[in-house]
Amino acid sequence: MSTDAPLIPDDFPRFEGGRTAMLAGAVIGIVSLALTAVGFVGAPQATLLSYLVAFMYWLGIALGALVLLMANHAAGARWNIVVRRLNESIVATTPLYLLLFLPILLGARVIFSWVAPDAAVFGAEGMKLLAHKHAYLNMSAFTLRAAVYFAIWIAVAGLMRGWSIRQDQGGEAQWTRRLRKLGAGGLPFIAYSLTFASFDWLMSLNPLWGSSIFGLYIFAGGFVASIALLCILAALAIRSHAPVGRLINESHLHNLGKYLLAFIAFWAYIAFSQYMLIWVGNLPDEIPWILLRREGGWRWVGVFLIVFHFVVPFLVLLSRDLKRNPRTLAAIAAWVMIVHYVDLYWVVLPVAHAGFHWTAITSFAGVGGLSVAFGIWRLRGGYAVPLRDPYLEDSLRYVQP
Repeated sequence: MSTDAPLIPDDFPRFEGGRTAMLAGAVIGIVSLALTAVGFVGAPQATLLSYLVAFMYWLGIALGALVLLMANHAAGARWNIVVRRLNESIVATTPLYLLLFLPILLGARVIFSWVAPDAAVFGAEGMKLLAHKHAYLNMSAFTLRAAVYFAIWIAVAGLMRGWSIRQDQGGEAQWTRRLRKLGAGGLPFIAYSLTFASFDWLMSLNPLWGSSIFGLYIFAGGFVASIALLCILAALAIRSHAPVGRLINESHLHNLGKYLLAFIAFWAYIAFSQYMLIWVGNLPDEIPWILLRREGGWRWVGVFLIVFHFVVPFLVLLSRDLKRNPRTLAAIAAWVMIVHYVDLYWVVLPVAHAGFHWTAITSFAGVGGLSVAFGIWRLRGGYAVPLRDPYLEDSLRYVQP
């Protein structure tokens, strides 16, 4: 690959590919979710928990991509413009998750013990604590907050992508200014909404447990996975010899790889901070979360995450040559996405004292298949690169210093 990237030709084509992948994703998604519904009949709790893991996995990637997109706009970054539309294609899936949230909302009684608390399970003291939290943990407030979260996410994602696409028509600099202002001003709203969504949909699985750093932990995992997916998309574009792939050079890949390296370390730092603060505090309402994950096979899942979510990818990504090679960068990025799923599974399933259930596979394939199909559908018919961004030429000529 040459670092002297060509300029955009006047006849640069619109993206009309991906039809086979889009149809395959849709079919796999629909069939897999139908099988998941069958699993619900025999094992409702295990099925809904598996679905919750899959939902949070793919939603976390979409929101992580949104944060990355906004942060790059807020910082006035130029090197990333050539891969920005790939990032926007991940963000474009955000509205889909409003529909996919309905099974969680309708099945809340099955997976969230606070909906109909059992005094025999929580005891007298636990019931008092739940009564104290009732103003927050009730279905009306839960539903209203979810509506607010999705309204923020869909609105911000729609504006970020919509303004970028509108700039393709005339190239007015006003769209760049708007995107930068929204990127900076909207980040706090995304951060707070994602934090409280993590509290509502994951932390409240154990309604007596609390951690102020938990939302950041969930965000860190999703953010790493979103960067990994962007690395894969960029590598696939290059290897497919697609028009946009011929514009991405080794320096762009190198920067994506450095992002991946940095935020793997960030995830590890947040994970260690949560563990350390809970362990040192040794409070009776916090320590059970750790003790539960030190029992049986869950202990070894924790060891697996330390080694393969941090140590191995961190050491491998120190290589400059690996980060500049599409094949090897895509391989390590795919591995990071796999272990991120294991991480979320480790967060959710121990609460129910449950092991693996086959609907974990169908839920993942169902939500993932529809996400892939929806993302490709939103990308088709448009340009796979922001043609009229005033700083696109700087991105095309970018060389890693």
